[in-house]
Amino acid sequence: MRFILAATLCATGSLLILPTAMAAGRSSQSAAQATYNSDRAACMRGESGQDRTTCLKEAGAALREAKRGNLDDGRTDYDRNRLSRCDQQPAADRADCVRRMNGEGTTSGSVQGGGIYRELVTPAR
Repeated sequence: MRFILAATLCATGSLLILPTAMAAGRSSQSAAQATYNSDRAACMRGESGQDRTTCLKEAGAALREAKRGNLDDGRTDYDRNRLSRCDQQPAADRADCVRRMNGEGTTSGSVQGGGIYRELVTPAR
């Protein structure tokens, strides 16, 4: 009797997990498609720094790899690198640096233009 109860519980648990896993798969598929649509739009506007043909080819390749689950979006490395810039700042300035890197204040410039300027105005203490 215990074996039947355990088997029933396992089967029920599997049925509960399956829709969640399928929904997660659909969610990552739609996220991949949304990223592709955004990348393709940037290609068409000429904002990628590549010629249009190469840009569209790269966007399509990234979509295929994302759908296969082989594409790491690099967010973890990006976030770590973004905040590691602040490690080189004096201790008194580090907190403000982290705030700027997290999007507070204003940002201007571009990588293509030679650099990004981040400014956060805080009242003097």
